[in-house]
Amino acid sequence: MIKLSSRLTCATLIAGCVLLVPLVGCNRVADVNNTATPTTIGNEIDDSVVTTKVKSALMSDDSIKSLDIKVETRKGEVMLSGFADDQGQIDRSILVAKGIEGVKNVDNKLSLKEGKQSVGNKIDDSVITAAVKTAMLKDPLMKSMEISVVTRKGEVQLSGFVDGQVQLNHATEVAKGIQGVTGVVNNLSVKK
Repeated sequence: MIKLSSRLTCATLIAGCVLLVPLVGCNRVADVNNTATPTTIGNEIDDSVVTTKVKSALMSDDSIKSLDIKVETRKGEVMLSGFADDQGQIDRSILVAKGIEGVKNVDNKLSLKEGKQSVGNKIDDSVITAAVKTAMLKDPLMKSMEISVVTRKGEVQLSGFVDGQVQLNHATEVAKGIQGVTGVVNNLSVKK
C-alpha cells in the first residue's frame, strides 16, 4: 500500500494519473499505412467464438482431423492456413468453416503437404516455429499476437492479421532472419 504525505491527496494522485494516460502510447511506432478500422470488444468476443467453433468443427470432421490447420477470425472473416494432406481436405475444410454460424467469408491460405515428414523434421520445425514467434514478439515493429506461424520442412507460413502493409512486409524479413528457415510464405492480411 502506498502511504501518502499530508500534502499529497488522493485527488492529486488521480489527477496526475489522468494527465499521464495520454502519454502511454507515445512510444509506439506509427504505421502510416494503417487503414484498419478498430474492432470492438464485442467483435473480438464474437470472432473468438467463431474461431473456436470452426476449430472444433475441423477437429471433429473425420475427413480433416488436422492440427496442421490454423484458424484466425477478424470481423467474421475466417482465415484458414497451414497444411493439408490433399485438395479434398482443403475443400472440405472450407466447406466446414462456411457452415459455421457467424462466418461471413472464408479466406483459404492452406497449402498442400509435400512428401513425408520425419520426426527430426518435426522437431526442427517446432524449434523454428518457436524462434519465429519469439522474434515477432520481440521486434518493435511487429509485437503481434495475431500472427500464426506454421513450419514444415523449414518453410515458414505466416498467417493472420496485421495493422498495415509495413508490418506485412516486415514479417517476412523477421522470419527469414531465423536460422533454419528455408522459405517464407506470407499469407498475412491487413486489418480492414
